[in-house]
Amino acid sequence: MNHQKLQNESHQTFLWFRDAAERGNAYAQFNLGLMYKKGSGVERDDASAVHWLRLAANQGLAFAQNHLGAMYYHGKGVERCDVEAARWFRRAADQGDASAQQNLGHMFRQGRGMESDPERALSWYYRAAEQGMAGAQNQLGECYLHGIGAAVNYPLAMAWFRKAALQGEAAAQLNLGLMYQRGQGVDASASQALYWFRKAAAAGERGAQRELGIAYAEGLGVRLDLRRACAWLQRAAEHGDREAQFRLATMFVNGRAHLSPERGEALAVEWYTRAAQSGHMGAQYNLANMYAHGRGVERDPARAFDWYRRAAEQGAPNAQFNLGVIYANGQGVEKDEARAAYWYRLAAEQGDASAQNNLGVMYASGQGVAQDDKMAVYWYEQAAEQGHALAQYNLGGMYGSGLGVARDPVRAYMWMLLAAEGGDSAANVNKAIVARRLSPAEIGWALDLQHKWQLSHRDVLARR
Repeated sequence: MNHQKLQNESHQTFLWFRDAAERGNAYAQFNLGLMYKKGSGVERDDASAVHWLRLAANQGLAFAQNHLGAMYYHGKGVERCDVEAARWFRRAADQGDASAQQNLGHMFRQGRGMESDPERALSWYYRAAEQGMAGAQNQLGECYLHGIGAAVNYPLAMAWFRKAALQGEAAAQLNLGLMYQRGQGVDASASQALYWFRKAAAAGERGAQRELGIAYAEGLGVRLDLRRACAWLQRAAEHGDREAQFRLATMFVNGRAHLSPERGEALAVEWYTRAAQSGHMGAQYNLANMYAHGRGVERDPARAFDWYRRAAEQGAPNAQFNLGVIYANGQGVEKDEARAAYWYRLAAEQGDASAQNNLGVMYASGQGVAQDDKMAVYWYEQAAEQGHALAQYNLGGMYGSGLGVARDPVRAYMWMLLAAEGGDSAANVNKAIVARRLSPAEIGWALDLQHKWQLSHRDVLARR
């Protein structure tokens, strides 16, 4: 009964506004446009909304100008046009409309409808923020946080975030929480970060929901609670937060969600897929691994290759390495040593030790690249210095034979010892053979070199 009454009243309001609008009343035209835009008292009709908003905007009504700009910005009821959107936003902004000033700031920041101009973006955000516009206050805080249009200034960023956060702006509450979490301009405080994350999460801010989930998963400022971690991560994940989707999948696959391994892996595939499809590089790589090894899904080398490729093209060194292995061995694709070397190089240049070792092998053997012992030594050394046992063994071999480097039996034995200690089986077998060719003094020098290397690479050894 009440619903029917409200509908009747809304329709009567529509009829009144339409009558006044047709007589040229700008405020009635504006309100009539809003009713068409929202479908209030009349069937929603974006084209009619644009018609009436334009009539009001041409009479100089700032509210209508701002809404008309938004229609052009989103392409609703009219063909999308950033230039027209910016024109109408400016007309309203020049009259002091705070929402239009914020929108114009976005246009300058994004370079839509005009040249990108961070300083003018900040200027318009400031005008809107000074009028109490919470969204603009948050945007102004982000400008100072990231140095957009002004030098990085953490105190100013925090001040504007706090103003917006106290008005209930969830995005600002999240930003304020992140500043406390990272210790940007303030002493790091997990409790303050959680306070603002909770406020933003309760308002539906998915980034804050994700941060709460991470806090509970890792015991950051709260007691570790995997059930709450999953609950908050799932809320954010269901709202499309791809990092939350990735984190949730990782919890499932690692058995941290109190599910059977089979169920956990199946759910992991589901969430990795959603994150991967949104472009999350880590999810693409992990999903490729799931398909490659048949975890939670039927083994599918073709799909594994596709997801490795997507992650590799985004710059994931582990995915680039795997593509190199696939091409080098012809696993589900035609064997292509040149492509293998290409992907190994990309990963190697990012510091992937396994790729560095494999690239060294390709230079040593002339596979996919021109044979070059010096380059082989270079890449073996890069990996060996990271504690890669096989590369240490290979480097020892180059020193022992004098390929690409001056022959040095002592250094060859030193690398052999390090490789054996790192778990390389060939080095463990062959070190005794190499030792028989050395004098007691040379063995002593090699042991001394080994000890010095270990002392200077304790951080590397700790990661083994």
